[in-house]
Amino acid sequence: MRILIKNATIVNEGRKFCGSVLTDGETISDIFEGKDTTPEAIESSADRVIDAWGKTLIPGVIDEHVHFREPGLTDKADIWHESRAAVKGGTTSFMDMPNTKPQTTTLHDVEDKISRAEKDSVANYAFYLGLTNENIDEATSTDTDLICGLKLFLGSSTGNMLVNDLALLDRLMRNTKRLIAVHSEDENTIRRNTEAVKAEYAGREVPIRMHPVIRSEEACYIATKQIMQAAREREARLHVMHLSTRKELELFDEGKAADKLVTAETCPQYLMLNDTMYDTLGARMKCNPAIKTAADQNALIEALGTGLIDTIGTDHAPHLLASKEGDCLKAASGTPEIEYGLLLELELVEEGKARIEDIVAKTSHNVADIYRISQRGYIRKGYFADLVLIAKDEWTITNSDVIGKCGWTPYDGKKLHNKVEMTMVNGNVAYENGIINDCHGKLLNFKR
Repeated sequence: MRILIKNATIVNEGRKFCGSVLTDGETISDIFEGKDTTPEAIESSADRVIDAWGKTLIPGVIDEHVHFREPGLTDKADIWHESRAAVKGGTTSFMDMPNTKPQTTTLHDVEDKISRAEKDSVANYAFYLGLTNENIDEATSTDTDLICGLKLFLGSSTGNMLVNDLALLDRLMRNTKRLIAVHSEDENTIRRNTEAVKAEYAGREVPIRMHPVIRSEEACYIATKQIMQAAREREARLHVMHLSTRKELELFDEGKAADKLVTAETCPQYLMLNDTMYDTLGARMKCNPAIKTAADQNALIEALGTGLIDTIGTDHAPHLLASKEGDCLKAASGTPEIEYGLLLELELVEEGKARIEDIVAKTSHNVADIYRISQRGYIRKGYFADLVLIAKDEWTITNSDVIGKCGWTPYDGKKLHNKVEMTMVNGNVAYENGIINDCHGKLLNFKR
């Protein structure tokens, strides 16, 4: 099918311009700059013409950081539901984390997830191989393009895949050229803080606002500094995920993401929320690492424009609200983000705090470059037609609108000024004006 999207404001590769994009089957076949510049013969030969005047066209979001919970935790989420929430929110590709049941620590586990996604996902997909103290030798010897990277947990989180053997970490970094995506919190600091808080509350319920006291700035900074130093000394490719503190930004370099050995990600929750909101949102904003101060929030927003932050992934980690009950030590950590992540980031543009060119770079271009994804992340001839059309519209997020399986969002009541009107995946209209079509995503390919 040939689809012409004409007269859109195209945001791509640092530019914003009026133009048109022609798709043919799965790929982009032509791009025309200027208003009404598409040749008449091409327009007449298109199966569908969309006049996008006044709307914005961007490459589809590649979410490098999701927890779709399948297999084993599908009461909370699954590939079928979450991939549909993804395309509704403008995400055309996702990379799923390994802390499922069973954990994704062998190629057999990866292949099982791929077969599930092949059947159920409307978005493109890829999966991490999780690292444990027992499988690092296997991970370093694995030569396959089936995985997007290796996932390393330095701090215990959902699934408890903590790696704490320093000799094994050294061997890992010396013997793999694969990207290592790291959850970076110092476990000893977290445990020490936990005991101090328990003693302070002496058997009483610990309020949710103590979460960033337990999972503190210090816990993040210590772990990030150590793992970054180790990676640089061993020339390992390291991607530090869900940055949550201003202090950690001091450790990173500005520059082109594709040229960096060590890169950084932050997430919508760290850009939208801060610790003044715990008393209102409670465990609905509890995640790991913890959401911290307004100063941290503002520093992370500013870093989107300086190049210290390279990517934005959602860390979409749904739980049922029943799992969010209890005090700080009992309520589950993790928030659903993928359905509204892009639109929340565009609110920063509306408020004059960010440029849309930077949002597009950090949600599409840089992810494709850092993970070396073939033919995605840009609006280019010959690339897959993963596209998102955004329209101006003022509306309010409500829990009743959520199509993710958990059925709620921490942003219930948040006013937005843009909406995703259409999402194309591999040239197919996967989502349009509230309707999700039955199409199938593809396994992402990586250039090694």
